[in-house]
Amino acid sequence: MKIDERHLIQLAAVVKTGGVTEGAALLGLAQPAVSRTLSMLEKRVGEPLFIKGRRPLQPTPLGSSLAEHGLVMLAASRKASDLMESFRVGKSGVVRIGGTPFFMDALISGLCAEFQASHPDVRIDQSYGYFSDLRAALKADQIDLAICPIDLLDEGSGLEFQEILPGRNVVACRTTHPLLLKRRPQLSHLLDYPWVAPPPGSPLLTDLRALLLSLGATEIKIRFSGGSLMSVINYLKAADALTIMPHSVVFAQRKEKSITALPITIPHPERALAILKRIDTPRAPAVEQFAAFVRTGFQDLRHLIKRHEESVIWGL
Repeated sequence: MKIDERHLIQLAAVVKTGGVTEGAALLGLAQPAVSRTLSMLEKRVGEPLFIKGRRPLQPTPLGSSLAEHGLVMLAASRKASDLMESFRVGKSGVVRIGGTPFFMDALISGLCAEFQASHPDVRIDQSYGYFSDLRAALKADQIDLAICPIDLLDEGSGLEFQEILPGRNVVACRTTHPLLLKRRPQLSHLLDYPWVAPPPGSPLLTDLRALLLSLGATEIKIRFSGGSLMSVINYLKAADALTIMPHSVVFAQRKEKSITALPITIPHPERALAILKRIDTPRAPAVEQFAAFVRTGFQDLRHLIKRHEESVIWGL
């Protein structure tokens, strides 16, 4: 015998609340409609579902057993409704983000944790890559957002660009580096020390080579390369080596007091840290919520970084 699942849910609501009117209100239905459903269900099973004359309504053993199944369905229906509402307002779902390693480790991973403090049911899947890889991942629908430094996008790229931070490179070193003891270190002093190379594929590697060549270096003294942000920082802490980093990444390490930026202004290409999205793809509400959260976070960060930059690089 097949029983309509909706009839079991209505039976469960009446048993749970102890009355037809109350059960109907729980489900948002009219009382006469629920009464008709119970009458139809009793005819269908050929047995009474409630003990006559009892108030509040008391189910028969058969009515109680059927109601138990209905309660399971009712709970599942409520969970599904809650899930859909949570998804609709961006409180649940999956956000797939990709980004350049140094920025992701220094800045974005912390924002992910802050976002999930108010969106605990949103899962964030993070991956690494540089611009060409991230653009391909976006177009292949492997990620929802890319956060990376870029130059300019062609109008026909199919990607939407939202700048979140102006790009600026600095020379990073340990906080006890000998150059920091000089009253006014010069660009030429940079050639006296070995360098840590940014990861292969990073635009910072191109910037480093361009900087040293502009200073007349015939040979670039690379002592360490290919490391993660943490390994580069740990290396710098124990050596007199220098490296190129975005100022925002150095700024994010300020509380650790392990690395800092030399008070030397260096040339670098015009570049901005940006959020990239596909123009033609609808995005889940959680993705939009996360993107907005990152933009807001960087609005506050932008002013702090600018003030720190003026103090460290120009103030000295």
